[in-house]
Amino acid sequence: MLILVTNDDGVRSHGLRALASVLSELGDVYVVAPDRNRSAVGHALTLDHPLRAEEIKPQVFAVSGTPTDCVNLGIHGLLPRKPDLVVSGINCGTNLGDDISYSGTVCAALEATLMGLPSFAVSLDTTRFTSENLAPATTFSKKLVTMVLKNGLPEGTFLNVNVPCGPCSQVLLTKQGKRHYGESVVTKEDPRGRKYYWIGGSEVGFEDIPGSDCNALQQDAISVTPLRTNMTNELTYNDFKSWSLDTMLDLD
Repeated sequence: MLILVTNDDGVRSHGLRALASVLSELGDVYVVAPDRNRSAVGHALTLDHPLRAEEIKPQVFAVSGTPTDCVNLGIHGLLPRKPDLVVSGINCGTNLGDDISYSGTVCAALEATLMGLPSFAVSLDTTRFTSENLAPATTFSKKLVTMVLKNGLPEGTFLNVNVPCGPCSQVLLTKQGKRHYGESVVTKEDPRGRKYYWIGGSEVGFEDIPGSDCNALQQDAISVTPLRTNMTNELTYNDFKSWSLDTMLDLD
């Protein structure tokens, strides 16, 4: 079995190393990850300059690009053959609710799924990795790899896994929740009087949605959320038929 492991925290992340180590017990593992932290780059693909990949140790490549680049480059250029599975993580910090669309970790799994490969992303609710807090995430990831390969995943579907930091009470199948954040842009001034900006405010909570990924972590449960590549809103698709969009062809 051939497994591709990637992340968005960078190739030297302890979470990535722990994940690759435990999955090597199941098969041949190749690591293709960004050469530096590329958190919150979403599904970005590098098109305006060439990529470089350095093999820093056998079967471990540092790529000068995004997690999506790493999946593409790994599958089409660096691995000896197409992998049986792609696992992205272990991310330092959760990817819950609205985080999904920003997360390079989750979007790496999305990219693999677009290529027809089974995949999942895994994140740990911590700000600092230790061997102790990584253990539940690595153990669960190993078991999930076995289950995914045994049962398969529906076409166009991948999994987003979030693991609490500490004892886990249960594993829950969840839906995407909704997080709330503080001010998204912070304005400061440097010593020369010029303004600069930080994007990304602190989290202030989440909506209490039963069965959501946010609620699961609040209950010290591992959250497993099935996501899909097709983002069409089937529930409202028919509602837009009343708009008579074809009448808009005359733009004069």
